[in-house]
Amino acid sequence: MDGLQARAGSARSIQWMAVTAVLMGMNVALSSFGVPVPGGHLYLNDIVICTAGILLDPLGAFLVGGVGAFLGDFFFYPTPMFVSLCTHGLQAIVISLIAHRMWKEKRAFAAAVAVSVGAVIMVVGYSLGRAFIYSTPEYALLKLPFQILQAVVGAVLAMILCFRFQVLKIFERSFMDPSARTGY
Repeated sequence: MDGLQARAGSARSIQWMAVTAVLMGMNVALSSFGVPVPGGHLYLNDIVICTAGILLDPLGAFLVGGVGAFLGDFFFYPTPMFVSLCTHGLQAIVISLIAHRMWKEKRAFAAAVAVSVGAVIMVVGYSLGRAFIYSTPEYALLKLPFQILQAVVGAVLAMILCFRFQVLKIFERSFMDPSARTGY
């Protein structure tokens, strides 16, 4: 029986790595190319970061959110890459912790609170990071509406994906150990 359990654990580890890698790749792609809007760009990577936070454990969420955004910036616009690592990494970890450890019987409510807190972390983190990197609080204030829009779009679309389109149920049914579904 121990060999069978070891193989099952190994298969879950491989599945975890594969899902994390795919979501990280999606984050790199979506953080690299923005949708032009008047006065700036709207990046859609918050959708992936919030979704990963809802689906994955804190480590997987950090890898997808922080490292994925870092790599996207590194390849295409390296100036804010460490701001992205810290801000999106913290955002993803907090979303994962809240979504998996609070209000276990009300998962949609817990996820809504989690992505809301994550949105605040993203807006504050990028505002402070931009003010520091570019040495001007005015630039950070100028970009604030775009950060808020990005955070709201990411949070809302992640909730729709996970609960309306049942990505969370599909993920748990396909990739999770039944005994681990109650949280991390």
